[in-house]
Amino acid sequence: MASELKHSQVIALPNHPSLHAHEYRQVVIGLQGQTEFELSGRGSLVGPGQGCLVSESELHAFSGVGQNEILVINLPESVLHGELSMKDKIERLFDRDAYFQLDSQAQTLVKALTSEMIANPHDVMLGRACADTLLCVMERHFREQIAPRRHGHRLNMDIIDLYIRQHISRKISVAQLAGSVFLAESQFHQLFKSQVGVTPHQYVLKKRFELAQELLSTSELNLAQISDSCGFASQSGFTSAFTRAFGVSPSRFRQQH
Repeated sequence: MASELKHSQVIALPNHPSLHAHEYRQVVIGLQGQTEFELSGRGSLVGPGQGCLVSESELHAFSGVGQNEILVINLPESVLHGELSMKDKIERLFDRDAYFQLDSQAQTLVKALTSEMIANPHDVMLGRACADTLLCVMERHFREQIAPRRHGHRLNMDIIDLYIRQHISRKISVAQLAGSVFLAESQFHQLFKSQVGVTPHQYVLKKRFELAQELLSTSELNLAQISDSCGFASQSGFTSAFTRAFGVSPSRFRQQH
């Protein structure tokens, strides 16, 4: 993403898609706007507080969506030479799903540290220290989320709901939801059904319907625009699904509300 490799940098991605691979690991964290990544055939939007882990030699596609800004932390072997504790942390960090969601506390730290980096772009030592701090916090954050499994793991629904809200206009897979809370798809599906009482697919559909009802009641968007905003494949599909769920068509629902 840059001609000169730096340990960490804040950049904006162009709106046209690019594709490449590099011989070092990379951590990407969304700061502003949205970017789109595809890693090993899995695509996802990355917004503020979200990110992805790019493995060495992994072919990946990326592009910006309008105005955007991301933090990129490059991890070549030379940077980690002799730092066994940091190498161990990074190994554990990359032993996770490629896409992740940071909690509000971690996001606050990201904003503070990147502000320092942006204000002092030529201070290499500061950039390195900020990046190392973020890596340590992320590794601990992920480890603590996984650890409670032995004592009856419960899903963090705030993170899952945030992911759904930020991606509701697109297709959302169970694998993507599982990745947002760092679980394997099969384990996530079982935990979700047990905790919430419905499948992830049913839950996402419920959220789409809730947004559709809100837009029908409070906005002047037409049915095609509402269908797109709520992530339905077509207006006809949206109308059929809505009518089955509520016993009235979207148009009738709007008239009643």
